[in-house]
Amino acid sequence: MPNPVKLAIDGLRHLLPDPSSWDLYHLPPVELPEGRWLELPRRGRTWLTDVPGPTPDAPVIILLHAVGCTGQLTWFPAIPLLAERYRVITFDQRWHGRGITSEKFLISDCADDVAAVIEALGLVRPIVAGYSMGSVVAQRVWRQHPDAAGGLILAASTAHFRTNGRERIFHAAMELGMGLSATLSRSRVVNQAGAAAMESIDADSSDTARWAMKQWRATSGWAVGQAVASLGRHHSRPWLSHIDIPTAVVVTGNDHVIPPSRQYDLAARIPGATVHEADCGHAGCVLEYQSFVPVLLEAARATSARIRDRELARQAG
Repeated sequence: MPNPVKLAIDGLRHLLPDPSSWDLYHLPPVELPEGRWLELPRRGRTWLTDVPGPTPDAPVIILLHAVGCTGQLTWFPAIPLLAERYRVITFDQRWHGRGITSEKFLISDCADDVAAVIEALGLVRPIVAGYSMGSVVAQRVWRQHPDAAGGLILAASTAHFRTNGRERIFHAAMELGMGLSATLSRSRVVNQAGAAAMESIDADSSDTARWAMKQWRATSGWAVGQAVASLGRHHSRPWLSHIDIPTAVVVTGNDHVIPPSRQYDLAARIPGATVHEADCGHAGCVLEYQSFVPVLLEAARATSARIRDRELARQAG
């Protein structure tokens, strides 16, 4: 009988690009912001970077990374440009990089982690921007903590998975396989992966390609499988129409993982959402950053302006 765990891990190749095929040598130099540990009461600790904006009262944007990545790996091409207008915060989500370790992985817990970061840093309704998995977490931030965020940016996003036969089979196998191995969360395998991350993740960033691969390898394939299994249970269609904060949807127009049609459908279900199309694929945040980052900046400006206009209208009574 086939091993469902092996089938699930093997199935990840349908969802994630193969890192060995990445052309990493055209990437921009890594400008790593200084990071620090942030302790979240009753939750654990995570690795956070906090880049100040141009002024003390600059708008704040929290960046949530993609599955299998770290905060810095998903967002390093965008952080320096965003920091010209915003205070930019990113952190490793649970089971990724140096994120929180826990008995199980749930997207709902990731959303609670974001709210805890907002509270711990004393932020007032920041923009929450997510890429792929991060965009699903961002949706759930609004759902679970509707007053925590002032605006959303959802990039390479979807309202749900399991939309066709292949996806249903893949996610069912992933959920079964990962469920059978869920008790391994504190096993030697995961602890060893965490130890490797601690040793390698701060490696010299002067060689962007080598640094990027070490960031990628800081999260175990087993942990990615747990995350994907949780993502497969996400379904936000019933409540997207209730999102009542300024939202921008960044569509990755050449995406073969989450088809653009589903990203446009997501945007159509959120009242007043602005749509910004980037000419890139699912890994465009890094591999096609020249196309993605300008569109992200446009989405951030549109969302920030709408938040400002709302606040002015509120003050005017």
